[in-house]
Amino acid sequence: MSNQDRREFLSKSLALGLGPIVAGSALRSAEAAAEPGPAQQTPAEFFGGFKREQIKTSGATINTVYGGKGSPLLLLHGIPETHVLWRKVAPLLAQDYFLVMPDLRGYGDSSKPPGGADHFGYSKRAMAQDQVEVMKHLGFDKFAVVGHDRGGRAAHRMALDHPDVLTKLAILDIVPTYTLYQHITQEFATVFYHWFLLVQPPPFPETLVANSAEYFLKSTLLWLGGHAITDPIPDWLGADTFREYLRCFSDPESIHAICEDYRAAASIDLAHDAADLGRKIECPLLVLWSEKGPFHRMYNVLQTWQERAKEAKGKPLPTGHFLPEQLPQELTQELKSFLSA
Repeated sequence: MSNQDRREFLSKSLALGLGPIVAGSALRSAEAAAEPGPAQQTPAEFFGGFKREQIKTSGATINTVYGGKGSPLLLLHGIPETHVLWRKVAPLLAQDYFLVMPDLRGYGDSSKPPGGADHFGYSKRAMAQDQVEVMKHLGFDKFAVVGHDRGGRAAHRMALDHPDVLTKLAILDIVPTYTLYQHITQEFATVFYHWFLLVQPPPFPETLVANSAEYFLKSTLLWLGGHAITDPIPDWLGADTFREYLRCFSDPESIHAICEDYRAAASIDLAHDAADLGRKIECPLLVLWSEKGPFHRMYNVLQTWQERAKEAKGKPLPTGHFLPEQLPQELTQELKSFLSA
């Protein structure tokens, strides 16, 4: 970003961060469902030995879990999860890296600032800026990043807006947002129906999702993980983790924020991406994706990222969409090999 763009960004961030959170009155009926039950597991129990901190940025307050030893590594989750996505790989990576695992703004226990008329509050530029400020707060001016799903989209924007801070980048199971919207097919619209549902004006998608939050969450986790939506909760997920995801996902303000995330992807994010089509990710890039997922079937995933990066390599892994949960050992091995090279 130019200095002028940075000043405009900070001005908007501060304005949005101080504004009221508006989720829509139609969502209030779902508040009771968001209350955790007596058997609810708290996020802290998934990360024994790690520290937790609420870190204020210029536009949000970011719930952050961190710990380990070695060079800094930022791990960014996707939808519909939280930082708990990394619970299996964290003990393995923390042997060699200082891990920082935040909830993206709008997700988990991070704050849910308003999106604004242009959805800037949930632009990947805003999400990326949060994480740069989180890392600076923890003392890191340069660091490596692994981003899964929506976290990968925020990481992509971070690599373009802040090329001086990223040492290496790994992106898990996505194709660039701009590429997806420029090549919409019947198969894409069918498989990724939620990309078109969640962008509708509020409170329409918020109301539909809030009225069936548990079903929507479970169905999304199952079909992206390679299961039938009528299957029971699989072992790689587990009942405790599902309850924790549901605790966060059923919050009406979270549902509104997730919709804003998708609205931003279909509007202001595309404008930012279009303006940067001539720029490429400068740091080394590793791309890993699901061999069983729709991206592998529908796209040449590695090629889509080679078009966006100066140096990119990668391969599919034999699992569903949730690589950190479904294939933690293999994913950790791939990440360590890439990060240590």
